[in-house]
Amino acid sequence: MARDNLADILAFLAVARERSFTRAAAKLGVSQSALSRTVRDLEARLGVRLLTRTTRSVSPTEAGERLVQRVGPRLEEIDAEISAVSNLGDKPIGTIRITAIDHVIDSVLWPRLAKVLDQYPEVQVELSSDYRMVDVAADRFDIGVRYGDQVQQDMVAVRLTPDIRMTIVGTPGYFEAHPAPVTVQDLSQHRCIVLRLSGGGIYTWELRDGDEDVQVRVRGQVTFNGAYQMLNAALSGYGLAFLPVEMTQPHVDAGRLRHVMEACCPAFPGLHAYYTSHRNSSRAMRVVIEAIRHQA
Repeated sequence: MARDNLADILAFLAVARERSFTRAAAKLGVSQSALSRTVRDLEARLGVRLLTRTTRSVSPTEAGERLVQRVGPRLEEIDAEISAVSNLGDKPIGTIRITAIDHVIDSVLWPRLAKVLDQYPEVQVELSSDYRMVDVAADRFDIGVRYGDQVQQDMVAVRLTPDIRMTIVGTPGYFEAHPAPVTVQDLSQHRCIVLRLSGGGIYTWELRDGDEDVQVRVRGQVTFNGAYQMLNAALSGYGLAFLPVEMTQPHVDAGRLRHVMEACCPAFPGLHAYYTSHRNSSRAMRVVIEAIRHQA
């Protein structure tokens, strides 16, 4: 294989995984036009079309999918081995990419990482906010952070927090105009603040109705794709929000919000970092995991 094919194949894999030249170019730090030329040049050298392009989407052809399935994992193994060689030196070195939702980055990951990163100047950390369950191997992340019950069994999982209680909150002013809900059924009579997930779906509130776990598709006039925007909407008196207690409790203590339906709000399994087993050999990875793990 020609030496310059390797970099071009990595560029192609980024486009194939993102299903978008725009997103892949942003991830690689190159222009969209340059990335498109790179893939076209690779196709010309190989003599086969790798991507099917339309005005709205990009997808691998049969030949492209073969590269994704056969070559992609091998390049990941090579990358892991190179990282392992780098770790034979005296200092942890390398970039660790982490995906989590926004308030977890702000309230859990960054405060813990900020305490130790100065000790390891050769370790770089990239934090990406996303409201979907990310396949860390396919999306080339080193670590994902989600609730424990969302982590697949074939992943290495490290607990970051105790179990997390969810809450339903609204302002005292909102409850002056709307009787506080008591049951799951009462929510249909209230303005609720809706969360749209990164994949496009609407998040259903996961509640307890007596002895049963239920998923409630709430309705409201506004929809956000981030927890902080939902909190701000609740604080403005717009309606009810379903959020982790660590986000709402300071405002409840200050009298700006009220908890309701506490018996219906479950505790979720604590946040866990998850990653593939071959990522565990990196010293930089071990530094990051040790920094963010739960300290009992």
